[in-house]
Amino acid sequence: MDRMNSSMVIPIVVGVFFWAPLVAQAPKNTDQRGKGGPARVPAVLWHEPADITTRDLLYGQGGKEHEPKGGFKFIEEDMGGSNPKFKIEDEQGIQWKVKLGVEAQPETVATRLLWAVGYFADEDYYLRALRVEGMRKLKRGQNLISAGGTMQGARLERHIKGEKKIGNWSWFENPFVGTRELNGLKVMMALINNCDLKKENNSVYNERGLEHRYVVSDLGASFGKTGNILTQSIGNLDDYVESRFIRRVRPGYADFVMHSRPPFFFFFRVLYYFDRSRIEKIFQHIPRDDARWMGQLLARLSNEQIQDAFRAGGYSPHEVAGFSQKVRERITELNNL
Repeated sequence: MDRMNSSMVIPIVVGVFFWAPLVAQAPKNTDQRGKGGPARVPAVLWHEPADITTRDLLYGQGGKEHEPKGGFKFIEEDMGGSNPKFKIEDEQGIQWKVKLGVEAQPETVATRLLWAVGYFADEDYYLRALRVEGMRKLKRGQNLISAGGTMQGARLERHIKGEKKIGNWSWFENPFVGTRELNGLKVMMALINNCDLKKENNSVYNERGLEHRYVVSDLGASFGKTGNILTQSIGNLDDYVESRFIRRVRPGYADFVMHSRPPFFFFFRVLYYFDRSRIEKIFQHIPRDDARWMGQLLARLSNEQIQDAFRAGGYSPHEVAGFSQKVRERITELNNL
């Protein structure tokens, strides 16, 4: 009996050691559908894109008129997420959130494709070069800032007045579970190979008290290869082109490819391991009718529109052609389901 007890001590202690920090850091449930409150405001995930064939994917939903214009000054650093970010203000008093690093280009593209088919997305613009007055030393990404507050490859997200973030939403628990619209959004995540689908990347916005918009608010980890932290890639043309899209097709549904399970040595971080592994279930058992519906919407986009989305992300002509061709191939796969 004593020998058995002593043999159990080590794994129990190890489990507690790795698990305790994760429990302490687990995000609060920010679901805003409480009694007598925001539940009375309609929840909206998607709206009919009546003008899909004429939508400008070069400038996105903000259009050329919302394009960032010079005279930027530094406000503060934003420590959210994993990529360097900070807030700036332009000469018109409009605030922008700047993201630097590998996610800047793919996120700009992804917002345009989602907006094109009726989903809500941020107003993002990609600038090859940016200069910010009063730039302060950053805790993250300082190596990306040159003298005089200049930097290369920046995504600018426009702050929308009257829009207030009120929480986050989960792919597994939300007002749209089982709907065509949510399944279509899952298909879009598979199409762009978004490999970071944690709850913190999904936001609920209160739009002037009129509706609650459910948005995938961080799309940067896209257009590469899905995988764990050791195998995934972002904004990588070769990896995107070589990756599979649809895993298998059954009479009533299709499973899409998503690799998110962490390496085995993360097993001791219990919550992290199972949360990341669970992401793969998001792409399983998607009704074929719903996947085809999304394919039909995407098929209304011209090759030029799709190419414009990648041009907006600052990609080279070679990359624009390669990414666009692969997206078109995936659209064809959806319509053939």
